[in-house]
Amino acid sequence: MKDFIENLIVDLVEHSHTKTSYGNPVIGYGTVNDPLFADLKELVDPEHLLPQDLLPGAKTVIAFYLPFASQIVKTNVSNPQVAAEWALAYQETNRLLENICKNLSSQLHQMGVESAFLPPTHNFHREKLVSFWSHKHIGYICGLGNFGLHRMLITERGCAGRLTSLVINHPLDPTPKKAKAYCLYSRKGTCLKCIEACPSGALTVSGIDKETCYQHLLKIDTGLSGHGFLDVCGKCACACPYSGI
Repeated sequence: MKDFIENLIVDLVEHSHTKTSYGNPVIGYGTVNDPLFADLKELVDPEHLLPQDLLPGAKTVIAFYLPFASQIVKTNVSNPQVAAEWALAYQETNRLLENICKNLSSQLHQMGVESAFLPPTHNFHREKLVSFWSHKHIGYICGLGNFGLHRMLITERGCAGRLTSLVINHPLDPTPKKAKAYCLYSRKGTCLKCIEACPSGALTVSGIDKETCYQHLLKIDTGLSGHGFLDVCGKCACACPYSGI
């Protein structure tokens, strides 16, 4: 079953026909019995959903991360504003990930496996600015990586990309959680590049001011009007030494 899932994801990425180029996806699995899922109601928000809320009878959560090609990351670093390539990657990849989940869900249904998923973005509380289904926290539970100082998930292939997840009612062995912290600040206290790159000042060692960050994203969306809703930035992710591995 894992081979089928992973081969399908890779094949759909390779034949996506997007302008955006990608590295190989990182795919992980979590059992719904993992107590960390229930902990998300404390770590994220009391309204955060459980896998069983998305799919009664859920057994496994599949999470996967799709890294952007290194040139896209470099372009967003060198551009004083948000690079058009980065904004396009955000937009195209959100659509691609949703299409992958739809395709995977359809294929699994034909095999007698039911599934459920939420979109890769904009599934959050507009006032509290917390997600109802945090793909980055789900990714951690599914063994994709660890959190960096910038509060984003860093995988073995970096943090400059997009995440999504899918819940299924078929049991699969969980992926071991990553013991290694990729974030240099977490490991040695030696790196603040993500903070230095934050254009709004929202990110500090103490945490992130979500409202300041979000208002900055809305300003960027206004500046990119005519291209759909593009609340994008990514400067902290691109500045990370492990933005792409």
